[in-house]
Amino acid sequence: MFLVGTSGWQYRDWRERFYPARVPQRRWLEHFAARFATVEVNNAFYRLPERDTFVAWRERTPGDFCVAVKMSRYLTHVRRLRDPAEPVARFLDRASGLGDRLGPVLVQLPPTLRADPAALAEVLRRFPTDVRVAVEPRHPSWWTDETRRVLERHRAALVWADRLSRPITPRWRTTDFGYLRLHEGRARPWPRYGRDALAGWVRRLAATFGDGVPAYVYFNNDPGGAAIVDAVAFAGLARRAGLPVSRTPTARPAEGAGRAGDGSGQGMS
Repeated sequence: MFLVGTSGWQYRDWRERFYPARVPQRRWLEHFAARFATVEVNNAFYRLPERDTFVAWRERTPGDFCVAVKMSRYLTHVRRLRDPAEPVARFLDRASGLGDRLGPVLVQLPPTLRADPAALAEVLRRFPTDVRVAVEPRHPSWWTDETRRVLERHRAALVWADRLSRPITPRWRTTDFGYLRLHEGRARPWPRYGRDALAGWVRRLAATFGDGVPAYVYFNNDPGGAAIVDAVAFAGLARRAGLPVSRTPTARPAEGAGRAGDGSGQGMS
């Protein structure tokens, strides 16, 4: 199953591209969750919401909805993976308010953080075995057999990442699920992805995760509603290839370039 969604849902320039003018912003999550089965919450990275917020998201979404949550930057960028016990416990205490809606936890590392497999192993050890964790290193020193072994040992996924329609990470399978983030395409209008780039990712995912395990796919190119348009196009290509895909809108939203301006910290990262 490909679970296809976007990184965040509260972007002002999605109004009248994806959200009808008659739908108030306070109801955007309900509108989104009726059309997609998953979302990646980016703003938890900048400001970890209180547990009540996670509980409210659970209550406002259908039973099959899945929320991937980005780990707080306090662990990854401030502490730089050191002393992870308290930050991980605090994050899980709050995010557990999602209950069965909680999907993978995304641990995105700073681009300046060089490889430290022992520190990463200590972080991953703090997560219970029933919580899926996906790790997105961004310094090339992480691409080693030792890093791969740490991920495999702790059943964490290596995030596959794309920028400018090119893979920027190895395509390792390290556990029983996949996780792909598409940050920025090269098509027009910016930052859209072209059909060939999307079809290439469908093929790569199918070749690696085609044995019935889930693969989470999130479009992080939000400006101008590009993420919505590309998610719909990606899902269509996967379905035409005979692959099972979570629900996506049946019609393409209005297209057009624009700038993200949601004010919620859910921009491209």
